[in-house]
Amino acid sequence: MRRPADIDALQHVLCAALGSREPVCSLAQLGQDADAFNTLDPAMLKRPTLVGGGTPYSPTTPAPASHTLDELIRRAQSLDVPQILVPNVRRSDDTSALRAAGLVPVPAGSECVSRLTGDVDDLLRGRVGAGRLRDLRRRHHAASRDVTWERIRLSELDRKPWSRDAFAQLHQRHMERYGGSHNPYNPDALDALAHGALADRTEMFVRRRENTVVQVGLLSESHNGRGLYYLTQAIDHEDPAARHNLYVASLYRLYLHARRSGLDWVHLGRGDAEGKRGLGADLFVPLDHWLRAPDLAPPEEEEEPALSRFAAPPVTTVPVPGPARFRHRPRFDLLDLSGNTNPFLGAESRYPELDTVELARTYLTTVSKLPGHEGVGALSTDHLLFTSGAVDGVMLLLAALASPGERVCVTPPTFELYAHFASVLRLPVVEVPLRGEDLSELDTERILAADPRVTILCDPNNPVGARLGRAQVHALVTGTRGLVVIDEAYVEFSENPSYAELVEEYDNLIVLRTLSKAWGLAGARCGIALAHPGVVDALRRVQVPFGFTNASQRAVRDRLTNSQRALVSIRRIRAERDRMAAALAGHPVVDRVFPSETNFLLVRLHKHERVMDQLRGAGILVADTGGLVPATCRISIGTRRANNTLLEALSSAL
Repeated sequence: MRRPADIDALQHVLCAALGSREPVCSLAQLGQDADAFNTLDPAMLKRPTLVGGGTPYSPTTPAPASHTLDELIRRAQSLDVPQILVPNVRRSDDTSALRAAGLVPVPAGSECVSRLTGDVDDLLRGRVGAGRLRDLRRRHHAASRDVTWERIRLSELDRKPWSRDAFAQLHQRHMERYGGSHNPYNPDALDALAHGALADRTEMFVRRRENTVVQVGLLSESHNGRGLYYLTQAIDHEDPAARHNLYVASLYRLYLHARRSGLDWVHLGRGDAEGKRGLGADLFVPLDHWLRAPDLAPPEEEEEPALSRFAAPPVTTVPVPGPARFRHRPRFDLLDLSGNTNPFLGAESRYPELDTVELARTYLTTVSKLPGHEGVGALSTDHLLFTSGAVDGVMLLLAALASPGERVCVTPPTFELYAHFASVLRLPVVEVPLRGEDLSELDTERILAADPRVTILCDPNNPVGARLGRAQVHALVTGTRGLVVIDEAYVEFSENPSYAELVEEYDNLIVLRTLSKAWGLAGARCGIALAHPGVVDALRRVQVPFGFTNASQRAVRDRLTNSQRALVSIRRIRAERDRMAAALAGHPVVDRVFPSETNFLLVRLHKHERVMDQLRGAGILVADTGGLVPATCRISIGTRRANNTLLEALSSAL
């Protein structure tokens, strides 16, 4: 409900609820919208206030333009009303006119939206987990056996007066239950809605046990025809089954109804984000009420996060490209005629979602439960950028944070694409080889002496498999004038901690992660860059928008939410790695097995070329790493059957 005509219609509803010609009331009379004002001076709650927005059914109010606010102020003066309220404005809107007019923001929580871009059960499994999905389905089936479900168009409400009475009575009891003094959902308000501009798009749903109404609610179709607003609902709390099951059961049924109707989302109104998250919401848009009162001082404005001092000069002069600049501005309820795509071919014709804040929160929460990752949960979503695989993250950071001629240091043996991308971008490559018998020691002094703009470490190392000494890494991060990038593609297989929790402390540290390896989503192409928010901002300025597809986002969300299978498989890989290391160490064709904290083993072979030919002849592909570490190959840990087949093939090479 973002159109002025819809907001005007809701203002008529508020006037009807108040029994007045003008939308003037105290803040305390606004139902659930009044909750946000509890921290204000009690005198403000009692003053007459002109409401310039949509309420009491809690849609969001578009931020008014200057001329609209000027008219609102004149209207308040003519009515001799001391306060003005513009409720439920999205924080992502341009609110400069509100500030200029002397209105002050009061936090109002978040509006919660469930986006339905596929099968309902598949989506909910990815958002709330398989166990919670079973509970939702159980409640839905239990309610369906005992309680009827009926939908009534408001334009037809006059023919069913009993539903009008039930709506008012249940909302009155709901208000009294929670200590309210005014019911904005009274019969007059419902009549105004039923005879107004929203009547043809709005319907009441009623649930009855035998002849007793135990739940009523209002649903309104969006003006773009793509979703539903869940405007309000009230439940008979004297009915035990209704109290415990009906809201959840009705919401699940509403999701099913919306998908069958070809709709893409359900707007759940304002509410507790954690609670709505457990019901399948996946978009949370922060809201503010904007209040103009005689004795209300504006808060200090927060400064925008500064761009990283490491941003390359050209990057400092350009914004985030195209629509990605507006990634925090919700588009679900817009009539979007900006994309130049084919409107007749369904959801796949629309561009991927750009607001991945909720998915970032899911990633940080899930990963923080892994051993050695306890501090990751303290990072904010501003520290995270999704990329098209971790390799894409390397390209982004070199393009955004280094200029042609600035040195990039790599530590061979290491992942070869680091040097490849640096060369493509005309960045001189300095090689400082790893030292020690296990190739796990940094030559920190040589790296610092080279004074590189960027040093890229692979830890655990690919192709070696070992972890670097933590003290040496710390010395490098604190001693260099440049950036240190740690590629942790295999860190979930390690018993030692991640460096991710340190990105808040060090603005020159970037940690790259991937979901291709331990999480088994190589096909989803999802990498993660964890860094200071100013670094993330710089990376966004060179990133191609829409690279993270909706299908990939769904796959990632499902894997992270239902993580137990992946975590069990990591333990199985570690056990199989140790078994294979022992078997290979005693094998006659093997000279040495390097220590590994990954899902692969680096093996030095006797008669390297002959063994590699034998494996190829047996239809077995391993990575020939002889060009990086002489006479070696890198063997991924497969299933037990695959690993045993490899051992048999090696035996035939004797």
